[in-house]
Amino acid sequence: MNISSKKIFSPTSLIALVNGCLFIFTLAFNPLAFAKVIPLDHIIVVVNDDVITQQMLINRINDFKKQLKLENISGTEAKALRKQVLEKMIRDDIQLQKAKQLGIQINDLLLNRMLEQLAKTNHLSLNQFRDAINRQGIPYSRFREETRKELIIKKLQQRLVVDRINISQQEIQQYIHQNESTDAAKISYHLRHILISIPEEVSPKALQKAKQKAENIYKKIRAGSKFSDMAIKYSNGRNALNGGDLGERKANELPKLFVNAVKNLSPGEITKPLRSASGFHILQLVSHSSNAVIVKQTHARHILIRTSGKMTDENARKTLLDIKQQIEDGKKFAPLAAKYSDDPGSKTRGGDLGWADPGNFVPTFEKVMNKLKVGEISAPFKTRFGWHIVQVVARRDHDQSKTIKENTARLAIQKRKIDEQLRLWLRRIRDEAYVKYLDKRYKPG
Repeated sequence: MNISSKKIFSPTSLIALVNGCLFIFTLAFNPLAFAKVIPLDHIIVVVNDDVITQQMLINRINDFKKQLKLENISGTEAKALRKQVLEKMIRDDIQLQKAKQLGIQINDLLLNRMLEQLAKTNHLSLNQFRDAINRQGIPYSRFREETRKELIIKKLQQRLVVDRINISQQEIQQYIHQNESTDAAKISYHLRHILISIPEEVSPKALQKAKQKAENIYKKIRAGSKFSDMAIKYSNGRNALNGGDLGERKANELPKLFVNAVKNLSPGEITKPLRSASGFHILQLVSHSSNAVIVKQTHARHILIRTSGKMTDENARKTLLDIKQQIEDGKKFAPLAAKYSDDPGSKTRGGDLGWADPGNFVPTFEKVMNKLKVGEISAPFKTRFGWHIVQVVARRDHDQSKTIKENTARLAIQKRKIDEQLRLWLRRIRDEAYVKYLDKRYKPG
C-alpha cells in the first residue's frame, strides 16, 4: 500500500499526532507534567494507516493470560506470549482494515444475538454471562467489541477465501474412492500443531534457517518441553495461542501429510518436522478414535388426517380409529392409506415413509413410533401436521459410514481447502501490509 499517497496523514504524521495527543493529555491532567514527562502510552507498531499502542497490547495480553489459565495452559514465557499476541493483533488489524474497505460490518442486533447464543451455550442468561466475563477480570465492553471484530474477520474470510473455493465433481468422487478404501471417514484425530512458516519465494538460506528452527523445537519437546508452551512461543499457526490445539477432526478433513505422519503414533507422541508449501510442521497426537457410525433405523408407514372446518379433531381421531380397526380386521394398510391419507408425499406409496434415521420426524411422531413393536399400529395421535396412525414395518442397525462419506465429501474437502487457503491468504496479506515497529523491543528477532 502506498502510504505517501494519503492526503491527510502519512504514518509518520499520524504517529506524531497520536503521540502528541498523549503528551498533551499528560500536560493537561498531570500537575507534575511540567516537572517530569510521564508517558501514559505510546505507539509500538504502525499497521498501514492504523496503530497499535502499548496499552492495547497489554490489555490483549492480560485477556489471553486469563484465557490460558482457564484452559490450564501454564508456564508460558512472557516474551513468547507477547510476541504471539502482537502478531495476532497485527494480522487482525490488517483484516479489519480490509473489511472496512469492503463495507463489512456487524451491527449491534447481530452482535447481541451472537452474545446471547454464547451465553446460552454456557447455560447462562445474558446478564449472568456478562457478570461471568467481568469476574474473570475482562471488561465486558472490551469482550463485546473483540467479539464484534472476530465476527467481522470471519465474514471477511468467508467472502475473500471460503466463498471462492471451488470443488469439482472429480475431486468428490476421488475423495469417496479413497475413503472407501482407507475408511478415513471412521477415524478421527485430536492434534496439536506447530508451524514454522516460510514465505512463498524463500531463499535457500531462509529455508535452511526455518528447518533448523523446527528441528531445534522438535529436540526441545523430545527433551521434555511442553508442546503447548512451544506452540505459544514459536508457532506461526492460527492456533498458536491455544497451545497449537487443532481439536478433533476426521482424517479426511486433514492434509494427507498430517494423516500419514500421525496414523502410527501413540497418544502423546510427536512427529519430526514435516515440510509443506506453508513451512515446517510438528504435530502431536492427543488422541484418536475409529468407531463405525451405527444408527437404529426404523421403516414405518402412516396415515394422516388433517383437521379443517369440517374435519374437527374429534372427527379425525374417530376416522383413524375406524381405519385402524379395518386393518386389524384384515384389510391392507396400503390401499387404505392411498384412499384416506392427506400426506401427498407418502399416500401414493401406501403411506410408506421408508427407512428413517433418528431425528427425521417431529418429536411427537418419533416418540410414538419408537414405542411400537414391529408390526404394531399406534392409537391415533396428534402432531402439528394433523392426526396420525403409524405402523412400524421393520427396524435395523445400519452402518452409515459410507453414506456419511458420500454426503459429507464436499464439506470435508472444503474444510481442508479452507485451512490451506487461509494460511496462504493470511501470509500474503501480512507480507503486503506496511508494518513498522517503532519500539524496537517488540520487533521480532
